[in-house]
Amino acid sequence: MSTVVLDTITGKSTATTITIGSTPVVSASANSMTIRGEGSAQTSIQQGLAKHFILQENAGSNTTHNSFNNSSVDDHATGVIEPKFTTNMANANSLVTGGIASGVHNGAVMAPASGGSDAVYDVATTGYYITIRGITSQSLLDSERYPVSVFGDLA
Repeated sequence: MSTVVLDTITGKSTATTITIGSTPVVSASANSMTIRGEGSAQTSIQQGLAKHFILQENAGSNTTHNSFNNSSVDDHATGVIEPKFTTNMANANSLVTGGIASGVHNGAVMAPASGGSDAVYDVATTGYYITIRGITSQSLLDSERYPVSVFGDLA
């Protein structure tokens, strides 16, 4: 077996693919890169990356434990927070996903919500609201830790 150790790989000026054996596995064009998935399917690398994530706590404190592309978190009321992006999204059609990570509220559910206490999905280019509610009581409550990720296009 051979080992190749490099600091720089320089391709032809028109090279747009990386091929292993006879199979092209990475293709590139202006502002787009795809990688070969299962079979002959191609997956967009940019579309598959999280553009924002946060591990937040608001039970007793409003603490951010880890984040990416997060400028601040506004704590509006019990169980209602608004994370804001450092770099905005291109539109309000982003996917917000997350859940309750730990703590006394394992019987809770996190949902994207509008600025109030209703459970309407509300994502802006600058951030989003989420609410945390008890599963049975449906009352708003603070949670010890919850992770959230956002997928979509950056502005």
